[in-house]
Amino acid sequence: MEQQPSTIRKYLKKIALWAIAAYLLAGVILYFLQDKLLFHPEVLPVNYQYKFDVPFQEMLIPVNKKVKLSAVLFKAENARGMVLYFHGNTANINRYAKYMPDFTRNGYEVLIMDYREFGKSTGRLTEEALYEDALLMYKVARTRFAPHQIVIYGKSLGTGIATELASVRDCRRLILETPYYSIHDVAAEAAPIYPYSLMLDFKLPTYEYLPKVTAPVVIFHGTDDETVPYASGEKLKTFFKPGDTLFTIKGGEHNNLGDYPFYHQKLDSILQL
Repeated sequence: MEQQPSTIRKYLKKIALWAIAAYLLAGVILYFLQDKLLFHPEVLPVNYQYKFDVPFQEMLIPVNKKVKLSAVLFKAENARGMVLYFHGNTANINRYAKYMPDFTRNGYEVLIMDYREFGKSTGRLTEEALYEDALLMYKVARTRFAPHQIVIYGKSLGTGIATELASVRDCRRLILETPYYSIHDVAAEAAPIYPYSLMLDFKLPTYEYLPKVTAPVVIFHGTDDETVPYASGEKLKTFFKPGDTLFTIKGGEHNNLGDYPFYHQKLDSILQL
């Protein structure tokens, strides 16, 4: 009987060691697989031909001798401005083309690019590259329109990129669909047992950029978002200035806000301002 406490302690110690080992192993796996968990690109062959119902022009924008960005300009009759559209973390331009009529019917051309390693874009994907390429897209927009005619729009992953761009360049308005406070904030919601701020290569700290945006800001977010929790986007209200707005879509999920008439009503009214 005297040996029983010692046996129990050894057993508990063994369990603790296994638990620590499992925690560390899972952390290592998360660290090395983080890019695959965050990004889900679909690569397209160089000779791939886009086919869209909306009039468009394909563009290949050189960054340097080795890197080129694949982009598409969706056209509108008598365009009053341009939307710079930064898409989510999945697939390529093909996935997001269905949203372009929301803007073209309101008199806006839309310029959308594929991030490096997405679609026909080349080069290595890094956070710095995302920001640099966004600036390049803005430069292209400025050859056609003045800053007060340019709307910057970010969807999901693209919201951090869009906000960073709007923090350093003038625009008519910044519109964010299902935005996040930061990438590590979203990761912490899913599994709050790791120090993601130290682990993640991609930070995309939207909360750092939003206070520097002088243009009016509009956020759309659904309460049932299964990918970017509503709470993560709602925290951005802390940095709102007078005139900024959060439109809450009750029951809205991450990829279905376009199914709600409320979203279209508000988006149309904003684009007509």
